[in-house]
Amino acid sequence: MALPTSTFATYQAVGNREDLSDMIYRIDPTDTPFMSGVEKEKASAVNHEWQTQALAAASAANAQLEGDDPTTTATTPTVRLGNLCQISYKVARVSGTQQAVDHAGRDNELAYQEMLKGLELKRDIETILVGTNQAKVAGDTATPRKTASILSWIASNTSKGTAGSPADPSAPDGSDTRDDGTPIAFTEARLKSVLSSIWINGGKPGTIMTGAFNKQVFSTFTGRATAVEEAKSKKIVASVDAYESDFGKLKVVANRFQRPRDVLVLEMDKWAVAYLNGRNMISIPLAKTGDSDRRQILAEYALVARNEKASGGVFDNTAS
Repeated sequence: MALPTSTFATYQAVGNREDLSDMIYRIDPTDTPFMSGVEKEKASAVNHEWQTQALAAASAANAQLEGDDPTTTATTPTVRLGNLCQISYKVARVSGTQQAVDHAGRDNELAYQEMLKGLELKRDIETILVGTNQAKVAGDTATPRKTASILSWIASNTSKGTAGSPADPSAPDGSDTRDDGTPIAFTEARLKSVLSSIWINGGKPGTIMTGAFNKQVFSTFTGRATAVEEAKSKKIVASVDAYESDFGKLKVVANRFQRPRDVLVLEMDKWAVAYLNGRNMISIPLAKTGDSDRRQILAEYALVARNEKASGGVFDNTAS
C-alpha cells in the first residue's frame, strides 16, 4: 500500500520538534560491597598506623605449687602496623557553552558530570582495595603513594593452588604481594579448611565475597541454604546468599570489582578504610583557565587491616 499522492508526511516536513526523553539510563554497576560494608576511620598522617595484640599460647602445663613464690609471666608486646594513604581522583570539565544550553535529563551539566565522576571514583577505589594485588608504596616526587590492598594482608588463613609456585605474602603487613598459582577448582572442602583455620585463630567471619563465576560454583555446595519451592507462584527459589558453616552463618556477596580468581572470607569489622582529614570524596573547584569549568573529585585513603587473622581467602580459583 502506497502513500496517497501529495500527502505531506514527516519525511518532507521541516520544523517538527524533536522527541528526546528527559531520562538518562545507566546500567554500569556502582555497588561497592567492600567499601560499603567496612567502617570508616580518620587518618591524620600519610602513614596511618594501628596496633594489634596477641595473647600467649594456651598452656596445658599451668599447674603451680601451693605457697609458691611466683615468677613474672613474660609479656607479649603489641605489633605496630601501618598503611599508606593513596590519592585517587577524577576531573570533570564542561565548556561554558555546554553549561549554558538547555539539557535533557539534567539541569546542570557540571553537577551531573561531578556526580558521574564520583561514582567512577568509588568503583576505582573498590577495585584498588579488593581487586588488585598491590603492596604499599612510599612514593616520591615522581612516584605516587599506593595503599596495600587486601591481598597484601591476608596470609594466615588461606587455601592456594598446587602448581605455579603460589605463595602468601611473606609478612602480613602490606609490604608484599601474593604469588598467584595455577588456578584450580573452588571447592567446599577448600572453603571449609579456611573457615576452620580462621576459627582456630579466633576469628568470626560473617561474609564470603566472590566473583560471578565462583558465586555460581558456590550454589552447588551442600552447606548453602536449601532450595525452597513456593507452591503459589510455582517457582523454586534456591537461596544462595547464606552459608551455614560449622562455625556460624556467613553471607555470600558477589563483588564485580574483585579478581574473579579470589574468594575472600572476611570478618568485616576487622577491616576499615581510613580517609585523611577532609579528603573523603571531596569536590575541589579548579582554577579557571578558559571558557570552561573544572571540578576535581578526590579521595585520600588507606586500607586498615585491624587483624588479618580474623579473615582468610580461597585463592587461585578457576574463573570460567
